Amino acid sequence: MSAPFYITTPIYYVNDVPHIGHAYTTVAADFVARWRRLHGDDVVFLTGTDEHGLKVQRSAEAQGVTPREWADRTAQRFVEAWRGLDISNDDFIRTTEPRHYHAVQQFLQTVYDNGFIELGTYEGLYCVPCEAYYTEEELNDGRCPIHDRPVDHVTEENYFFRLSAFEDRLLEHYTKHPDAVQPESRRNEVLGFIRQGLRDFSMSRTSIDWGIPLPWDSSHVTYVWFDALFNYCTAVGYGADPARFERYWPVNYHLVGKDILRFHAVYWPAMLMAGGLEPPQCVFAHGWLLVGGEKMSKTRLNQIFPADLVADFGVDGVRYHFLADQRFGPDGDFSYESMVARYNADLANNFGNLASRVLNMAVSYLGGTVPEERANGPLAAAVPRAYEAMVGAMADLDLAGALAALWELIRNANAYIEASEPWKLYKAGETEAVAGVLGDCLETLRAVALLASPAIPRASADLWRRLGLDGSPESERLPDAINIGRLPAGRSLVKGDSLFPRKDA
Repeated sequence: MSAPFYITTPIYYVNDVPHIGHAYTTVAADFVARWRRLHGDDVVFLTGTDEHGLKVQRSAEAQGVTPREWADRTAQRFVEAWRGLDISNDDFIRTTEPRHYHAVQQFLQTVYDNGFIELGTYEGLYCVPCEAYYTEEELNDGRCPIHDRPVDHVTEENYFFRLSAFEDRLLEHYTKHPDAVQPESRRNEVLGFIRQGLRDFSMSRTSIDWGIPLPWDSSHVTYVWFDALFNYCTAVGYGADPARFERYWPVNYHLVGKDILRFHAVYWPAMLMAGGLEPPQCVFAHGWLLVGGEKMSKTRLNQIFPADLVADFGVDGVRYHFLADQRFGPDGDFSYESMVARYNADLANNFGNLASRVLNMAVSYLGGTVPEERANGPLAAAVPRAYEAMVGAMADLDLAGALAALWELIRNANAYIEASEPWKLYKAGETEAVAGVLGDCLETLRAVALLASPAIPRASADLWRRLGLDGSPESERLPDAINIGRLPAGRSLVKGDSLFPRKDA
């Protein structure tokens, strides 16, 4: 039986429409999910929307609609955005779904019965966009350190989760599982936060009713993190399908932005422990995709929307840029100019140029069919070497590094053509030598289409078809599918238009 593999994005707030910051995480998760499917894993890839809480309620009021109407409208925009980027998620969860209400209430009752939730009164500083409480020391001149806006002073009766009871257990967990938070800098940040001492946190509200009622006290609705974070368990059957939940939990990867690391790597594993469940195998917190050095936000008016970029660069061009232009982990800075440069250099000049020149020569010199001959030149060793380098990089979620290894293979293939000069061999009448060189190049194109398919699925599928191959790259299974000799002789080849036409700067 294939191995289960479960990966999630954050569920995105419906107080705003999707921008490229959301797309950055989602495309990364999609790349990993597609890569694991190529290896035959039983993948569940989850994304969705977080639809409760004060922030959503205020956004709806500002638009003159009910929270439900606002959630329905905005959630659909996320669905459409991911469809427009060829995101292959297996599930799209909304926290307003009945399955989620049922799962959250069952989990809450378990944590309450285990003695980790107590009634108290909270008075403190609250950031609505963060849905989080802060101390004075954590603020910047009285403003939220994430959103740079004033916080609210709140006093109300709340139920509290006894986070302080889990300091030692969390430290023990991260000692035994040092890779449970990545990259290492984020792990150090989490350990430092825990060692400073953990305070119990409010997990319910009485001042709003847009949320899931506590099962033992319906005058309270659950605070956003006990609602939002539990979507990861709901989606794989908690409370409804025990066998499915046992198969996929604990999750392999939560991909999150660094601003919600604390909630995913401190609050969330403690909550799971309180409910008798295992913590996530890995929380990977990446940096922000900045625009002009600033985090994207509606108030800064610096948001860029995925559909606008797709109109200019195509789906594959947008996906590739997010994956290859900067390392997944640190902050990155987006610019249109760098996107044009990356597109032209990697997609038009390397990937597209290799496909065009090999197919054009094969049609002109070989009658448009795959030859029997193979020269068994340097590309025969370069293909498996590129694959192994990708495997190593993907194990570390070094997405840009994985694609760099593949593009090294593409550059090697272009260099091999320049060194072999098949056009001169053809003029000299050395037909077997021409067939051998182009046979190697066609085999390499097949490998490139296969290995690039998780990043640029449309171009890869088109190249696969032009090579006369049946099905699609997604139907293949690694590592066997990377072996040289899998391109059948006699298949008809198609030149076609350029896969990636150059863009003006």
